Amino acid sequence: MNGTTFDTLSAARDLEAAGFDRVQAEALAAAIRSGQGDLATKIDIAQLDSRIKQLDSRLNMLQWVVGIQSAVTLATFAIVAARLL
Repeated sequence: MNGTTFDTLSAARDLEAAGFDRVQAEALAAAIRSGQGDLATKIDIAQLDSRIKQLDSRLNMLQWVVGIQSAVTLATFAIVAARLL
């Protein structure tokens, strides 16, 4: 899912320049890199948004169908009740 890359060498060098020792810098850079597999990209989010819109459209259509069917059922019961009374 993740289309981006993380330059661990560059990150470790930046961390060393900021005061981390080499072992700490490399460990932190590696930890950040390993955690990136769970991140969503803009493309992932756009695809999910598209899917949600499709499902929302289908749900809206289903609500209309159920509403119309309920109205027909109630009208049928009203006609039957009127004839019985």
